[in-house]
Amino acid sequence: MYTIAKEFGFEAAHSLTGLPPEHPCSRPHGHSYRVKVLLKSEETIAPGFVLDYRALDELKEMLDEQFDHRDLNIVLTGPTTAENIAKFLFDWCKERWPEVSAVSVSETQKTWATYRE
Repeated sequence: MYTIAKEFGFEAAHSLTGLPPEHPCSRPHGHSYRVKVLLKSEETIAPGFVLDYRALDELKEMLDEQFDHRDLNIVLTGPTTAENIAKFLFDWCKERWPEVSAVSVSETQKTWATYRE
């Protein structure tokens, strides 16, 4: 099995509902998000790629246009947790690249949420 990954980033704000008012995530705040896309394949395509990394530029463009320096509570429906962002991005990527096997989202240097089938 061949595996490749590429990482992207964007800056955005959000707040989470359903938390006690004293919880810091209930207030509007921002993150320097990191997104990692993992792709797998049993075979490679010429010249030996799982997928040309440049094909993933479409994800960077979408993140820059729709997510970067935005309020995620306006951009997305449902809770704007890292888990739900990972699921949204997984679905978006999987429509374009069937080799996608997982998407991970980080809000901080020490935390990651991953969605995979």
